[in-house]
Formats: sequence, structure tokens, C-alpha cells
Amino acid sequence: MNLASYIALAIFVVMFILIVTDKIERHFVTLGCGLLTIALVFGLCMKSTDAIMETLNVKSIFTKGFWYSAGESSEGSGGINWATIIFIAGMMVMVEGMARVGFFRWLCMRLAKMVNYRVISIFIAFMIMSFVLAMFIDSITVILFLAAVTVELSQLLKFNPVPMILSEIFCANLGGSATMCGDPPNIIIGTSMGYSFADFITNTGLIALISLVFTVVYFYILCRKEYKSAGLNIDTSSFPTPKSAITDKKGFIISCIIFALAVVLLVTHATTGLTVATIGLGIALLTIITSIRHTGEILKRVDYKTLLFFIGLFVVVGGLEQTGILTIIADFIGKISGGNAYIMVAIIIWVSAIASAFIDNIPFAATMIPVIQTLTVSTGVPLTTLSWALSMGTDIGGSATPIGASANVVGTSVAAKSGHPVGWGKYCKLCAPATVIVMIISTVVIYLRYL
Repeated sequence: MNLASYIALAIFVVMFILIVTDKIERHFVTLGCGLLTIALVFGLCMKSTDAIMETLNVKSIFTKGFWYSAGESSEGSGGINWATIIFIAGMMVMVEGMARVGFFRWLCMRLAKMVNYRVISIFIAFMIMSFVLAMFIDSITVILFLAAVTVELSQLLKFNPVPMILSEIFCANLGGSATMCGDPPNIIIGTSMGYSFADFITNTGLIALISLVFTVVYFYILCRKEYKSAGLNIDTSSFPTPKSAITDKKGFIISCIIFALAVVLLVTHATTGLTVATIGLGIALLTIITSIRHTGEILKRVDYKTLLFFIGLFVVVGGLEQTGILTIIADFIGKISGGNAYIMVAIIIWVSAIASAFIDNIPFAATMIPVIQTLTVSTGVPLTTLSWALSMGTDIGGSATPIGASANVVGTSVAAKSGHPVGWGKYCKLCAPATVIVMIISTVVIYLRYL
């Protein structure tokens, strides 16, 4: 290791500490550390403009393969993964358009009415709905609206919303692991490795679906006594109707069509050749064009801080890659495992899960991608096997603690604002065992199917 390597590693460690302590907004942290990487590592130590250009990766945007290609491995091979940035931004615009017309609240109220406002049925239905929605929509958005409606229903039906919100959080994180667009780590993995929506749904999707069955049973067993008799003998005739949630009928219909189109394009993008960057940009433009009078409102609500967070993060990780730190980490894992695929998969999935329970899974996933690529070259273990292990570990591990994933923070905050604070003990008692169960299922399925 040389001076550039030590400085790159120091910047990365400081970035992680600042993100975990949450004293400074995380987009400021990654952007600041990204600038330090460019100035100190690439400029002062390496004196390499090539390293800067490779990390910024702007030229990839102007290539045909970025917008139309059967695979996308070149975009995310190093530096800023612009395909991920553009796709996430596009989906954010679509989601804000759907939220504006009341889509999410309507869906929750419709489902509650369909099960005749029976609390135990709502409990199970909302878990499944959280899983399905999070397959296509950011889990933060899913939980934001689902938790709010759960609190509203708890006030009407007189039940404790906390166990239901925690189960929704867990299922949202689980649903996000099932698809390429469900969770940011999967988007990064997919665009970096050139995987399609179908690749994820047939691999991590299968694991997630098996896990969902066990998850629903687990939460039902633990919470059935509390919810089985809740809400009985309450007159529901005066409850707000699902239609009352719709604020713009025409916009609602258009939003549903755009959402359906986005799903179709994502499912077929390996066949059509449209990259996720093209799909994200196209869906955003379509949302803006069809909501032209509300464009300002929609664009104002987009989470630009998260996009900036990603950009800074990719630059810092690029510093580790350019200085060879990630190769050293890969060699270390390879040496510990002795080249044994079973041990290697176990290390990746469980270390990813434990780390993601306490630190942001996005930087961890971005850091590990070049590591598993190097491991594949040095040990011969299939890249797909290590990719699915990394995906499940980072996506599900964050469910174990209140700070492990953004959806957890959002959901517990909604509960606290309604007068139901959720401490670490209450959260971990219910969700940590569920996380272990899913991790065991994931490990077993990967062992049996791929090794």
C-alpha cells in the first residue's frame, strides 16, 4: 500500500463514521469526502487525470450502450454509476406523481375495506402489499404511506399499530430484495454487473418469495393474540371511503397507466434492450408531460439529497478501487475462505447482513461490488452466486435494527409521531429473529441451488 491508498482508506472510514453518527446530513458527507478523494488521492498523490475521468465516468453517458444495450456492465464498472442515478431519479419523479393524486392512500384504504376492516386480515394483507409494492417502488415511499394509513386505521379500529408497522417495514425490505429496482443495493448491483430484471426475479425473487411465507407465519404467530379480537363490534359505516383518498381522478388514472408501463418496461428490458437509465428518464418525462400543471410541485418533492449522496459515495468508492484497496480486501476474503465457495458465500452474506444492520447498506454494497468481481477472477466462484449473496445480505440485514435501513427510520418515526415510540428493544425483539430466519433461508437456498 502507498500513500494514496492510506489516504483513500482514511477518507472512506471517516465518511462511514460520519454517516453512522448522523451529525451531518449524509449527502454533505459523501460529497465532501468525494471532493477530498479527487483533490488528495487523485490529484496530490496519484497526479492522475485519468483516474479522475474514470471515476467521474461522464463519458459513459454519451455512449449508445448506456441507453440501448442488452447489458449494462460497462456503466458501473468503476466510478459514478450514472445509470443508477438516472434510474432512481426517474422513479422518484414517478412516485411523487402517484403520491400527488392519492394513489397509495387509496390502495391502502381499498385493501382494508376489501377485508371488511378485520384487523388480523389487514395485518396479513398489509404485509403482502408492502412486499409487492416494494418490488417496484422505493421502500421508503411504501412505508411512509403505509405506516400513516396504519396509524389512521389503528385510531378507527382501536388497535396498537406498532407490530403492524414493524411487520410492514420488514416485508418492504424483503420485497425490495426480490427485484432489480426494489432496493438501491440491487440497482447498483444490477447496473454494475449487467443483470436484468428477470435475473433478479428468478434468483433473489425466489429466495424472497420463500422467505415471505415464513415471515408472514412468524409475524402472525407472534402478533395474532393482539390483533385477533381487535376492531370487533366497531361501526365502520362512517369510515372514510377509498375514493376520498383520490385528489385528482384523471391524474390517478394516468399515474396507474405510467406505473404499469414502468413495470412492463422493467420486466422486458433485457428483451427490448432499453437500459434502466432509458426507462428511468422516459418514465420521468412521461410523468412530467402528463402532469404539466403540477411539474413544479412534483420536482420540488424529489429527494435530491439522496441523488447527491450517491454521487459522492461512488467517487469515494472509486478512490478505493483506483488505489487497489478493494483488491486487497478481496484477496483477504479469498485467503480466509481458502477458496472454498461455501465459506466465501457465508462470509459475504452474513458479514453483509451484520454490517447492514448498523451502517447504511448502500455504501457497503457499492464497496463490495468490485470486491466480489475480484474474488470471481481469483477463485473461480461464479459472479452470479456472489452477487445474489451480497444482494440478500445487504437488503435483509438492515431489517434487524431501527437504523439499519431508511425504511426502518421512516416507519418508526411515523409511529412515534402518533404517540407510539419504538425503542431498540421493542424493534429488535420482533424484527431481529425474523432477519436471522431469512438469512438462514437465503444461505440454504444459495448453497442448494448454486453450489
